[in-house]
Amino acid sequence: MSQDTLSVMLTLARGAAELIREIYDTEFKVDYKGPKDPVTEADRKANRLICDGLLAAFPDAAIVAEESKPESYANFREATQVFFVDPLDGTKEFIKKNGEFVVMLGMIEGDLARASVILAPATGYAWIGEVGVGAWEVAPDGSRTRIFVSPQAVLDQARVVASRSHRTEESERALAILGVDRIDALGSAGLKGAEVASGRAEAYVSPGTAGKRWDACAVDALVRAAGGMVTDAYGDNIDYRGANLANDRGIVATNSALHAALLERLAIAKAARDGG
Repeated sequence: MSQDTLSVMLTLARGAAELIREIYDTEFKVDYKGPKDPVTEADRKANRLICDGLLAAFPDAAIVAEESKPESYANFREATQVFFVDPLDGTKEFIKKNGEFVVMLGMIEGDLARASVILAPATGYAWIGEVGVGAWEVAPDGSRTRIFVSPQAVLDQARVVASRSHRTEESERALAILGVDRIDALGSAGLKGAEVASGRAEAYVSPGTAGKRWDACAVDALVRAAGGMVTDAYGDNIDYRGANLANDRGIVATNSALHAALLERLAIAKAARDGG
């Protein structure tokens, strides 16, 4: 993969962020795709801008985007290169106007996530990464700082970030059994992934359903580009070409030192839930 790919992804994310900021400052309308599943004009406009740009730059790639019609990416599993797009990750936080939302673009080649751009419209900061090359935090002025996951290897000294708006009783029980120093709530999967990739948190853990593949791909690539590990809550790689687009096996994104220990704790929680 060339650096041009990341450059195009970042340019499109910045364009989408500009649209999102414009709408953020207005009294925008909120619609619902389903129960507890809001969508706004910002989601739709950002989706259109990103998909049009990716299609122009990568005409042979498949584009799986949250606000696109499923028939537009029906054959994506056969494509060599697939982009997963969440034009506004954290719509609930966008509606609350708390700043905890991002634009996310992830790309897979083969079966694994390879490239990532995550950009926070509220601050202008972005996080980009390519697996095997590295990961960077990009300031609003364009300056870049190399980022790495935390070296913390002691579980009871670890910081975990978890969902702000999608917590359940089951996930609360699972998180409580992790035995970490602190668990902080944070909106947007992308921001949680950036916390791990930047070494400010040791793990992002969502033991139950964790959105869709477009909520996972950019996080997956960024954390692994920064030296971390990402699997589902059972320790398997996320299957981006599988029949199901839902992350119904959870997600665990960590520094490399704590991944196995956290999976063991989640297995204990699952056993307790199942009566084993």
